[in-house]
Amino acid sequence: MNSQPTLSSFQREACLEEMENECLDLLVIGGGVTGAGIALDAASRGLSVGLVEKQDFGAGTSSRSTKLIHGGLRYLKQGDVKLVQEVGKERAILFRNAPHIVIPEKMILPIVEKGTYGRLATSIGLYVYDLLAGVEKKERRIMLSKKQTEEREPLLRRDILKGGGLYYEYRTDDARLTIEVMKTARAHGAKCVNYTEATDFLYENGKVVGVKVLDLATGKEHALYAKKIVNAAGPWVDGLRDKDKSLFGKRLHLTKGVHLVVPYERLPLKQSVYFDVAGGRMIFAIPRNNATYIGTTDTNYQGVLERPTVSQEDVDYLLKAVNDMFPSVKLTEQDITSSWAGLRPLIHEDGKSPSELSRKDEIFYSKSGLITIAGGKLTGFRKMAERIVDVVAGQLAQEDGRSFRPCHTDQIVLAGGDFLKATQIPGFIKAQAQRLQAVGIGEDSVGALVGKYGTNTEQIVTSCLELLAQGKTPQEALLSAELQYGINEEMVMSLSDFLIRRSGRLFFERNTLASLYPKLADELGSAFHWTQAKKERDITAFESEYHLAKTFQ
Repeated sequence: MNSQPTLSSFQREACLEEMENECLDLLVIGGGVTGAGIALDAASRGLSVGLVEKQDFGAGTSSRSTKLIHGGLRYLKQGDVKLVQEVGKERAILFRNAPHIVIPEKMILPIVEKGTYGRLATSIGLYVYDLLAGVEKKERRIMLSKKQTEEREPLLRRDILKGGGLYYEYRTDDARLTIEVMKTARAHGAKCVNYTEATDFLYENGKVVGVKVLDLATGKEHALYAKKIVNAAGPWVDGLRDKDKSLFGKRLHLTKGVHLVVPYERLPLKQSVYFDVAGGRMIFAIPRNNATYIGTTDTNYQGVLERPTVSQEDVDYLLKAVNDMFPSVKLTEQDITSSWAGLRPLIHEDGKSPSELSRKDEIFYSKSGLITIAGGKLTGFRKMAERIVDVVAGQLAQEDGRSFRPCHTDQIVLAGGDFLKATQIPGFIKAQAQRLQAVGIGEDSVGALVGKYGTNTEQIVTSCLELLAQGKTPQEALLSAELQYGINEEMVMSLSDFLIRRSGRLFFERNTLASLYPKLADELGSAFHWTQAKKERDITAFESEYHLAKTFQ
């Protein structure tokens, strides 16, 4: 491999073979944000690390959240001061290390009659929240009168409105965050592969020493050996614990969260709103580019883990909630352009409803030596990783006397985040747009790329200019350049990888895809030398996702 390892699709098989030919310090099962965080933390401390994911990176919970790096205001209501404090600090670290995909956004918390929070509770709650989270002065909460709240958000229902609190949350793209962490782990030497399923554990004298894996792209089986194995498979952790015969005591409690996307002009909010729903829950409505998305639900789930679906009941619940709080918009099912459903792998607690279950993470230890981590929040992934790697490094130090660096991922800038400050981003966008000005590609298009790839947009723009010289139209060249970057740097293996998790287009630009995806399939087929049958299978798989985003069962 080259001196600066990349997460290239063309290096997948070599990566697996390298893992097979050594005994790793740590093998991580699960390529969501938690697994990626563990791989980065461990590799940056000097451990030899492998990671396998049976789907695409981030294909489970880590591409299906509310897409917020948030301080967890409702955990304050539950009295979980420590959790609010931790995630507040984590939010600031992520903003510093990945400012292109962690973006501060104003949010209004309307105070309504018989609502969850009264004016005094909101004022004190937001004040304590800011204090615990270490929020900078300019981003601290402002309490608003009824009139000021109406001016800030004219669509709010006025008859029950008593005022509001204006505070900051941080919007992200969860799948992009996962892939940036994974790329950074790879740059630190971790060997990470997608579409590689852990099918069984390998044991010696009752201790787990390795994992049998199946490369779903080639059909080849591999035996991977490691001194320590961490199960970070999110909703699938209990399935692996079962294989290890260690599924006893605490177990997962899966709940489903659904989000709906509508065109921005149908719900043209001036900022995000976090509002009450009958029954004591609260819902987010978040503007994002040309769309607004609404979520989330919180219901028990027992279906297929790979493909949670949106039910008619979910749709009715969210539409009713929005229409109650913003009565003039009158959203209908026809307004929905796409949707997604994700699973929260929470820890079961007897007698608690889905919304009451703790979002804290827990570590489980098996007699075989398998270490499992479950629970937790997107915002807290770095600390979860730190806790796990502290355990692994401590065990390795005891067993073979090696010493490792302490955790320093709070100082590691993520791939694409090489800006001294977030305030540099507009200037970077302008500079890259100037390179494409002559062909009519504007700042908006370049800005959208920077919002996904950060400083790595420079590579995409360079590639775009080369493709333009080969006779492609400007828009074709830009899209092809983005796809090529995904293949060479982000282990894109399919249309779905690119259009759902690398670029977010399925959720937020679904109406543009009908004419795009056949051309992209041709490019992928050419890059990977697919047969016609393989290309058709990939198209069919994507079309299934494309239709599912607007199918309510």
